[in-house]
Amino acid sequence: MKLDKQQQTVSDWFHQLRNRICQQFEAVEHQAGSQAVFLPTPWQKNSDSFGIQKGHGIRSLMKGQIFEKVGVNISTVKGCFSPDFAQKIPGTEKDPHFFATGISLVAHMANPHVPNIHMNCRFLQTEKSWFGGGIDLNPSTPYQEDTDEFHLALKAVCDQHNPDYYTRFSEWADRYFDIPHRQTKRGVGGIFYDYIDNDFEADFAFTKDVGSAFLDIFLKLIARRQNTPVSEEDFHRLHVYRGRYTEFNLLYDRGTLFGLKTGGDAEAVLMSLPPIAVWE
Repeated sequence: MKLDKQQQTVSDWFHQLRNRICQQFEAVEHQAGSQAVFLPTPWQKNSDSFGIQKGHGIRSLMKGQIFEKVGVNISTVKGCFSPDFAQKIPGTEKDPHFFATGISLVAHMANPHVPNIHMNCRFLQTEKSWFGGGIDLNPSTPYQEDTDEFHLALKAVCDQHNPDYYTRFSEWADRYFDIPHRQTKRGVGGIFYDYIDNDFEADFAFTKDVGSAFLDIFLKLIARRQNTPVSEEDFHRLHVYRGRYTEFNLLYDRGTLFGLKTGGDAEAVLMSLPPIAVWE
């Protein structure tokens, strides 16, 4: 699939970030005495009924001692939105063709005291182009210390680029990660942004910093909580929380909808689902 210079630059960086994350997460497992590694599954598609003209990516999954299940996916696709879905996407009024590339990560942790986390960054082009993404923390056993440090780190990243970003994007995350039928939130927030199209270089720099900051933030939280003693009550609370997490991802998550509506790899799109969840 031939890409222009801008598209290739962004796609390459997402690939590099994916490699860094996988290496660091494998190192965490190995330090804990586990031999777990990511199992990468490349995928490729040509024209199909969903409108994908060409697309490829890597679905990577690891199940270990610290990470009960963690998936890191990258994808790059070109295609044509269906008429109904195109109405929801900016810049498709005259031409429904699109380009999209991005990285998506979900980590479900073995110890209930280690927070679960979600991160994604993406770049889309129609007749317009923009970046989107974010990071949100999903602890089943929240610690105020962890929540505060997480948000301070995100604020520091945002403030480097725009003094308004953190307030805007953290409030956006609070609105977005809502489970209205449960009258609760998914996790303790984070940042969520989309349709950022001020200046390509500046917006790309911000997205790169968001992706890089993810590793720094999360590795500290893992190290702090991974050896905390656990009880049956801790695991039960974790599994109930995962049920709520699953409901959000299947009912409301835009990334899940976009991936399935555009013919993305179904296993990659649904890798966010936890290995064990319960409903009561």
